[in-house]
Amino acid sequence: MALGWLLWGAAVLLLLHVLMELSPAVNFALRIGFYYLLCIVCSALTAPVCLLVNGGRTVKNMRRVGGAPRRTFKYFFGLRFEVKGLENFEVEGPAIIVSNHQSILDMMGLMEVLPDDCVQVGKKELMYAGTVGLIIYLGGVIFINRKSTTSAKMVMAEVAKTMATDNVKVWVYPEGTRNCTGDLLPFKKGAFHLAVQAQVPVIPVVYSSFTTFYNPKKNLFTSGKIKVEVLPPIETKGLTSDDVSDLTDRCFHTMRETLFRLSGRPS
Repeated sequence: MALGWLLWGAAVLLLLHVLMELSPAVNFALRIGFYYLLCIVCSALTAPVCLLVNGGRTVKNMRRVGGAPRRTFKYFFGLRFEVKGLENFEVEGPAIIVSNHQSILDMMGLMEVLPDDCVQVGKKELMYAGTVGLIIYLGGVIFINRKSTTSAKMVMAEVAKTMATDNVKVWVYPEGTRNCTGDLLPFKKGAFHLAVQAQVPVIPVVYSSFTTFYNPKKNLFTSGKIKVEVLPPIETKGLTSDDVSDLTDRCFHTMRETLFRLSGRPS
């Protein structure tokens, strides 16, 4: 009986391997499915640890408890990270960290560089993503309603207070949504208003384009290398709301040039 199950299992694995080699769509679906499964299982296993170690919802859970297992995901998918500039996170006090946002794989890249005591801002829909939503909640993520400008402004005002009282850094995706085109979408100004309001530096983080190994429209998901660069902080002391547009444009152009350089494409 055991031998029969082994033979059936081997046959299924062989069939899946052949389908993955012959069909990009099957390969993409299986790899994405496996990624989702890893996220669900890892979240389910680490949620109780978050409760036991840190007593519930806190920013400490994201890196110190949930970070380590998620940093192993890259090995399952043949992804390599080359990171530069981590010393630029070493600023005294709070800061706003802004980075490009490409796909669901960004979580792996985030965990490669996420500094201690750093809280993220994410869309509120993530709260309802099962065990993944639970671990995100326990990790202290600040949820924002992107469909309500008034609500978003209120949340960002609370974020400013949290930065000051808890001395934390805040990670924001200024594009506002995933963008796997190899370029940047126009930046929303919320993060930069927040930085000026709190008079804290902006630290840009840029990930090279995923398009050479990951593209849902082409059913492409293979192994690859991701270059990450943490850029020097941009000071906001002395700036006012009148300077927010210039600050936003400066960050956008600096990050766009860096994205193209890291991705090996012309400006």
